[in-house]
Amino acid sequence: FLPPQVDSANTGRVLASDAAIFLKKSGLTDLVLGKIWDLADTDGKGILNKQEFFVALRLVACAQNGLDVSLSSLNLPVPPPRFTDTSSPLLRSGTASSDVPWAVKLEDKAKYDAIFDSLNPVNGLLSGDKVKPVLLNSKLPVDILGRVWELSDIDRDGMLDRDEFAVAMSLVYCALEKEPVPMSLPAALVPPSKRKPIGVPGAMPLIPSSTATKESHQSLPPVGILTPLTQ
Repeated sequence: FLPPQVDSANTGRVLASDAAIFLKKSGLTDLVLGKIWDLADTDGKGILNKQEFFVALRLVACAQNGLDVSLSSLNLPVPPPRFTDTSSPLLRSGTASSDVPWAVKLEDKAKYDAIFDSLNPVNGLLSGDKVKPVLLNSKLPVDILGRVWELSDIDRDGMLDRDEFAVAMSLVYCALEKEPVPMSLPAALVPPSKRKPIGVPGAMPLIPSSTATKESHQSLPPVGILTPLTQ
């Protein structure tokens, strides 16, 4: 059986419009979800049967765990996909599940704080120019570092505070250990300081709307802080 949220008429098929609303609750970007849909909708009819819908769910799980969105990833072992109710007012105001312990360990946080302080933060913030050399020092590919920046700049202000910098460092070290950088920031990596609702509703959506995403990309492209490399 398909869940009633995506198959309200109980037809055994899922329309693109219903699937889009449901899949958006995965927290993945529209770009990634579009790729998932294209792979799952094999005949391009804009409708998924039960088997194709389960392929889409499996690809969501792959993307959430940092694996490539491709048919070759379907046979890899991954935990089930995670979906959140985006209609929840708490989620819209930027609250992550506050009972999930932060994935950054205390001893690691102390190391990241020492690096942060050595970079001369201004008002507790580091600009992209100050973070860039640290990221480049990891020798990771520029596209990976761009994704690290995009995921760690949680409030999209083009600067990293102490907790955001710890997220960036954590993602870099995971990548150096050959762990893939996820497409969206896992709830456990969202710093506790970023989980409380902030004053302006929707100013820091956990799952950004497509317009918010576009605006943030205009102000700071994912690899914007790394562009001098490619010249």
